[in-house]
Amino acid sequence: MPSRQRETAVSMPLTPSRSDLYWRRIFEKYDKDKDGRISYVELKEIINSVEYQHDLPDNVVDKIMDLADRDNSGYLDFNEFVAMMQNPDLKAVFGHFVARYVHSIIPHRGPVDTTDGTYEEEYSCWPPAVCMIFISLVEIILFCYDAAHGHTQGDGTIGQLFIYNPHKRQEAWRFITYMLVHVGVVHLLVNLLVQLFLGVPLEMVHRWWRVVLVYLAGVAAGSLATSLTDPKVYLAGASGGVYALIAAHIATIIMNWSEMEFAIIQLLVFVLLAAVDIGTAVYDRYWRHVNQNIGYVAHLAGAVAGLLVGIGVLRNLEKRKWEKRLWWAAVVIYCSLMAAGILANIFWTERFQKSH
Repeated sequence: MPSRQRETAVSMPLTPSRSDLYWRRIFEKYDKDKDGRISYVELKEIINSVEYQHDLPDNVVDKIMDLADRDNSGYLDFNEFVAMMQNPDLKAVFGHFVARYVHSIIPHRGPVDTTDGTYEEEYSCWPPAVCMIFISLVEIILFCYDAAHGHTQGDGTIGQLFIYNPHKRQEAWRFITYMLVHVGVVHLLVNLLVQLFLGVPLEMVHRWWRVVLVYLAGVAAGSLATSLTDPKVYLAGASGGVYALIAAHIATIIMNWSEMEFAIIQLLVFVLLAAVDIGTAVYDRYWRHVNQNIGYVAHLAGAVAGLLVGIGVLRNLEKRKWEKRLWWAAVVIYCSLMAAGILANIFWTERFQKSH
């Protein structure tokens, strides 16, 4: 008998919206004529279905129908159907059926029932995701200003003021503002595409301030790392921030693996894109000796920062023990790297004197 009781217990979702989704799927499956109601015949089919694996006499079905049909219409609408499923007196009848049905349509991961797609359900249009749109508009306006004066290669008034110039490292704002300068239309468009098509969805789930932290962390990490490893390189463009967004999405996939649809596919796609881009830049520079003035270190550093900060600040829909340890590790590593980068840029003067 104890095993029977455990079998009929149903672990249902905690949030009302997700619970409605479960019930709606079950309701629509057995509403054969799609009239928005469960008839006596359809109710009997539910009880006698393969999922339930038990036949009940007609008089029992009659009693269930009478108990659940609150308006005596001879049919069960959706609300009556849900009330029937949640009725404590009927859980022994329907608990086993619901458990089997849920397991048949939802992938099972680990000891707790979870639903792929939970992450996608967290998307919200309020508050509106306008931060990455605003940053993109600023970049477009500044580029157009210089372009209107005949400068599209980062050498205009705006470019000269904001670009990261290794000979003007004392102007600290350049470690951030280089993200507003772009060298050519293609450079601008590529960054805008990633910012809008990846940054905006991240905002819709994680809210604007988290995404901005990730983005700026990537920008700062990109310039700090480049100034130390490649002190002669000028930096322009939002690639550090863009790679931070890409890596942050990877962090989101890792931290919400069980709650995301097609997690493994998304992870492989983003890792492949980042690896190909950075790998191509490294190959061109060190094997083909093509000097494209691309600060690939900024891309790599931005990605590392995005991954670490993403783990630290982006929402984790279901925390597990190993994820808490990963969170602490990410925070400690990021803070240590940033502190080392800032201190090295301030005190390692010999490094920059040799580069002049």
